[in-house]
Amino acid sequence: MKKILLLILLTSYSIFSFSQENIVVAIKIRGVKKTKTSEIKKIIETKENVVLDSLVLKNDIIRLKRLPAISHAYFQFFRSYENKYNVFINVEENFTIIPEVNFWTTTNRKFAYKIGLNDYNFLGRNIAFGGFYQNNGFDSYGINFRAPTLFSRKWGIALHHQNWVSEEPLYFDNQTANYKYQNISYEALALYQINFKHQLQFGINFFKEKYDYLSGATSPTIPQKLNVNKRLLKLVYTYDKLDYYYQYINGFKSQFYGQYVTSENEYQDDFLIFWNDFFYYKRIGEKGNWANRLRIGLASNDNTPFAPFALDNNVNLRGVGILVDRGTGSVVWNTEYRHTLYEKNWLVIQGNAFVDAGTWRNPGGSFSDFIDGKNARVYSGVGLRFISKKIFNAVFRIDYGYGLTKNASRGFVFGIGQYF
Repeated sequence: MKKILLLILLTSYSIFSFSQENIVVAIKIRGVKKTKTSEIKKIIETKENVVLDSLVLKNDIIRLKRLPAISHAYFQFFRSYENKYNVFINVEENFTIIPEVNFWTTTNRKFAYKIGLNDYNFLGRNIAFGGFYQNNGFDSYGINFRAPTLFSRKWGIALHHQNWVSEEPLYFDNQTANYKYQNISYEALALYQINFKHQLQFGINFFKEKYDYLSGATSPTIPQKLNVNKRLLKLVYTYDKLDYYYQYINGFKSQFYGQYVTSENEYQDDFLIFWNDFFYYKRIGEKGNWANRLRIGLASNDNTPFAPFALDNNVNLRGVGILVDRGTGSVVWNTEYRHTLYEKNWLVIQGNAFVDAGTWRNPGGSFSDFIDGKNARVYSGVGLRFISKKIFNAVFRIDYGYGLTKNASRGFVFGIGQYF
C-alpha cells in the first residue's frame, strides 16, 4: 500500500512539474563588439517571456552563424527561479570591413586592376554596404547596399547600381569578334525570410547594354554597334539547411534564380532565363569536408552570339580559360574534397582535390547538345586555401585545373572565397 501511495505521489509531482512550461525571463548576448545587441535579438526567434524551446534556440544559433558578422555562436540557459530561465547567447564576431584588390591581364594583354571596400556589418546592423572601381582598359564601378533585416526580422531590401565596361568575345558561325561591352544598371530587390529554411528575393532591374565592335570577324547579320534599354524581373528562392562550424560546412542548400528580360531591338528578343544551384556538403572525419555544386540552367533558345551562359574559369570550370564559349543551356557539376592541413589560432590552410564537369546547349541548338561529346568539358586538379577564422570570407584560393577532354586547356585560377 505504501509503494502504491508513493507511486501516486511521484506521478502527481511529475505531472505537475512538467505541466509548468519553462519561460525565458531574460536573453543576454555575450561577446559582441560591433554588432548591436538589439539587432541580434531582432534576428533570433527566441524572445523574452515566451516558452523556452531548445530546438528554436539551435535554429537561432545556425541562423546567427550564417551572418557575415558572426564566425561562431552557441547558447546556454540557466534556471533563474521556479520555471524561469536566463538564456545566454555567446558569439564570436568576424572582422567585416574587407578591402578588395585584384590584378590580372585581359584577353588583349592589358594590365587590369580592381579595388574596392565593403562592410558586411555596416553600423553593426547586419547591413552590407560597399563599392568598387575597376580599370581593365575601361573604367567600371559599382555600389551595393543590402539590408536583409532592415524593416523586421523577415523583411529587408537590396539596392545595386553598376556601370560595367569590359572587352568581351562573341561567338558566331565558328568565328570570334571582340566587342566593348557596357552595362549600366539600377536594381531594387525586396528580401523576405519565409521561415528558418526558406527565403525569397524579388524585384526589378533597369539596365542599358551597349556593344561596340573592336576587332575580329564580322557578319552582316551581327551588328557592330548596339545600344538598347532593357528591364529585368528577378526572383530568387533559397532553401537552406546548411550548418557552419568555422571553415567546415554540413548540409544541403538549393538556390533558384529566375529572370525575365524585355527589350526592344531586332537582334535580341525578350527572353527567359533560369538556373538552379544544388549544394551538398558533408563533414568527413575531423578535418575533411566533401563539397558539391550542381548547376542546371536554361534560357530562351535564340540563335544569337549574345547567349547568356558562359564557359569560364571563374564561374564553372577551373582551367578552361576566360569566356571560352557561350550557350543557351548549361549543366555543370563541381565536386571537391577539402582537407585541413594546418590550423592554429586564426589561420587555416586547406588542401583540395577537385573535378569540374560541364556541358552546354549551343545557341539555337537542341537538348541533344547536352549529350554531344563536343560540348562536354571535364577538368581535374588540386588547390590550396589560406583561411582566416576571424575575417569574413577571408579565403584566398589558388587552383590548378587540367583538362581531361580532347584539345583541353590548363591553368591556374586565383580568387577570394571558396569556389562554391
